Amino acid sequence: MTKKTWLGAAAALIGLTMMAGAPASADQLDDIMKAKKIRISTDLAIPPDGMMDANMKPAGSDVEVAQLLAQDWGLELEFIQTTGATRIPNVTTGKADIIISTLSVTPDRAKVIDFSKRYATLESDVGCLKSMNVKGWPDLKGKTVGVTRGTTQDTTLTNMKDKEFNIARYEDDATDVTAAVSGQIDCIGTSLPIIAQIGKKNPERVFEAKIPITTFDLAIGVKKGEPRLMEKLNAWVEQNVKNGKLNAIYKKFHGVELPPDMRG
Repeated sequence: MTKKTWLGAAAALIGLTMMAGAPASADQLDDIMKAKKIRISTDLAIPPDGMMDANMKPAGSDVEVAQLLAQDWGLELEFIQTTGATRIPNVTTGKADIIISTLSVTPDRAKVIDFSKRYATLESDVGCLKSMNVKGWPDLKGKTVGVTRGTTQDTTLTNMKDKEFNIARYEDDATDVTAAVSGQIDCIGTSLPIIAQIGKKNPERVFEAKIPITTFDLAIGVKKGEPRLMEKLNAWVEQNVKNGKLNAIYKKFHGVELPPDMRG
């Protein structure tokens, strides 16, 4: 063997040794199935999507979506309780496997995580005291609108040009609602179900939707670079749109049906 041939053989041997010693690339779907458990990031303080029932057990539309997914996949379910601001960090840091928590699909979020096909929708509005004469954005001049930090309502209202209203940010939906119930704020940017909660908690402060913000698609959030997990999630969403189960869950908690193309 010549010196050149020997050096080539040695280099090849070193390469094979390094390949043999390198760990296989992680695949989150394999990890989930091996653990026989799925950790789902869900906010349990935003009824009717997520809440605790009278027996202090998780309930709500997102909770039942998560439970259905775990059941269909034959997995134990662990809820990773979250707020609007911590949903995405939960999956990017590995604390949770996926997000099912009124997560709206936005371009900015799509830079950080991947989204499944939509499993529900969310109408978002500025709601104010029913007695207030608010019909459009100019009517909010000088007023304060409460939002939950890190939500799409926060982002949308913050990025509005030439707005003449103030924004008060709260760390979670429960605190945002409490501010409205107690009279700290007279307007709130959030979803229709949350606006409806305020009058139920304080009949003297009934809020109603005044100005539409937008209707968002809600999807399951996944850490980037997990194509097999995403493929399985998309197939699951498609199946449960066709069989009507996702629409049934939504109607049970929200009192209305999903858009016609999501009713199976």
